[in-house]
Amino acid sequence: MTTVVPTSEEDPALSVVRFTAEMAWAEAGPEVAEPQVTSLCVEAQECMIAGRWLDLASLMITSADLVFSKASEKDLECIFTVICNLVKKPESLDESLEISKLISTKIAQQPNEKPSLRLKILFNLYNMLENPYGRFLVYMKALEVAANGKVMDHIIPSFKNTDTLLKEWNLGLHDQRQLFLAISNILKEHKSSTKENLKFLTKYLATFSGDDAHDINEAKEEAAYTIIEFVKAPDMFQCDLLEMPAVAQLEKDSKYALVFELLKIFLVKRLDAYLDFYTTNSELLKSYGLVHEDCISKMRLMTIVDLASNESGQIPYSLIKNSLQIEEDEVESWVVKAIAAKLIDCKIDQMNQVIRVSRYSERVFGVSQWEALRTKLTTWRGNVANVITTIQANKVAEEGTQTMQGLMIR
Repeated sequence: MTTVVPTSEEDPALSVVRFTAEMAWAEAGPEVAEPQVTSLCVEAQECMIAGRWLDLASLMITSADLVFSKASEKDLECIFTVICNLVKKPESLDESLEISKLISTKIAQQPNEKPSLRLKILFNLYNMLENPYGRFLVYMKALEVAANGKVMDHIIPSFKNTDTLLKEWNLGLHDQRQLFLAISNILKEHKSSTKENLKFLTKYLATFSGDDAHDINEAKEEAAYTIIEFVKAPDMFQCDLLEMPAVAQLEKDSKYALVFELLKIFLVKRLDAYLDFYTTNSELLKSYGLVHEDCISKMRLMTIVDLASNESGQIPYSLIKNSLQIEEDEVESWVVKAIAAKLIDCKIDQMNQVIRVSRYSERVFGVSQWEALRTKLTTWRGNVANVITTIQANKVAEEGTQTMQGLMIR
């Protein structure tokens, strides 16, 4: 029979077991409480002696959960610091990982009760872990608590470090997918920046390939939502959605084919195409919360970009007027709007009634754009190499001339 050996300095884990047990059984009276407390302490000490850290974690987290609503936040923070510290005890990283899963799962079960404290405990656990994948799993539980407990403000600042964290965690595509979707859902619920939300939604959609029909099918709703949010955003004029398999699948989908067609209009067509689409699909646009006047404004700017892509680099006022379906005296104001949105750089030639474009933004940056960029870089590299060769040749010639002059002087 095992007995608790009294010591002058009791192990912190055993102290926590004793404290939580006494609090949990306080209302039962001494005759009932004392045997229960002693039994739990004996069981905890047996786990410690045998090195059964996962069993000890299970015992401690169960006891602590019973007093979560009774103890002060300061006491709870101390209790869970000791419990979280158990992840450092096992020699096996796998056992440490299992302990972290157990603790984080338990913490996330009742997110509405002291959610900020639960989030703080999970961050504490995260920092104690050495296993990168374990850290990822704890972070996912933190996202869950933040979302369900409505304490999203506490975790949103960490999103800016996602790229660094991804390198540290070294995740597979499935885990990346779950992470990006969880972050996007928090930003959506929080009503944060549309650009920030679309960034993570785009990352999520990019994890799907066309090889797995089952997996890619689950992305349909998010793909459609992303398209609608892109169309709504008044300050977003470029995206990489069109060539993504998760988005391209909508083209032949009975429910979302028109949504995909809308994306194509906003990325590769002009205002007249949108107006034709609206004529037959006005109710669909309203059902998605799209405002016709806002769509027209955005398509006018998109149309200016399309006109600017003309190789001549010049756009007559008349072409802008007709393409944007505006009055002649509105041409310059719409060009100024395009400049302000950083869609084009140009000079307005009022005398000749033309716009001289020096730069324009690509509406779609897909494979063809990457190939064009590679061609430009190859040409640029060749030009630089020729300049260097010419400079070196001139230097050699100059040195030769100086040498000959030196010989002549002698």
